[in-house]
Amino acid sequence: MKILVAVKRVIDYAVKIRVKPDKSGVETNNVKMSMNPFCEIALEEALRIRESGNASEVVIVSMGGAQCTDALRTGLAMGADRAIHVSTDQYLHPLSVSKLLKSLVAIENPGLLLLGKQAIDDDCNQTGQMVAGLLKWPQGTFASKVVLDKAKSTATVEREVDGGLETLCLDLPAVITSDLRLNQPRYATLPNIMKAKSKVIKKVTPEELNVEIKPDIEIVEVNEPPKRKSGVKVSSVDELIDKLKNEARVL
Repeated sequence: MKILVAVKRVIDYAVKIRVKPDKSGVETNNVKMSMNPFCEIALEEALRIRESGNASEVVIVSMGGAQCTDALRTGLAMGADRAIHVSTDQYLHPLSVSKLLKSLVAIENPGLLLLGKQAIDDDCNQTGQMVAGLLKWPQGTFASKVVLDKAKSTATVEREVDGGLETLCLDLPAVITSDLRLNQPRYATLPNIMKAKSKVIKKVTPEELNVEIKPDIEIVEVNEPPKRKSGVKVSSVDELIDKLKNEARVL
């Protein structure tokens, strides 16, 4: 069985985000970029499934400009077998990404499509659900545990919900999105990082995949979160009640 994993290049989670002066987006020049953490978790799970003997190949795909190859090189260094770059300079919304993934699935014919539950740059949390709908495949979102049964061609997905744990049994092929607690991604070793630099990355375009990218969402303005007022210490319960009544007006 082949596993296809979608990965995204985003601003590193440790970087302090700065909004551009014209408020058209966030500053990405001279900013550290890395693979989306949830995508790393999805890739790690795919590698573990392959190592357990339930898959024969792990293929990673990323979409966007030339810089996307950085995330793909990282994935190859972690242990992915092949990498595909869907090259486009257009901003891709979740529906466009889902259509491109659907076309790639038709070409690669994987038994499992793994994604992070969301990207930390836009927090859309839509792509996995959308591509599952387009493919008409069963889906298991926010997976905190995945168990494959190769004989029955099923995947058991455990997911954390507000009321506790929910367990789903999916017939393969299926779409699974990873949550934070699914696993701890491995670090790429230096020899593998060096080897990944020389590996060939297949390049395709949306036109070659017969997908028309039409931006159906316009970002009007991006602003930083409003600054919060500093806290106030009170010396007594009476003073607290007075402030809640007269200042906060919640009583």
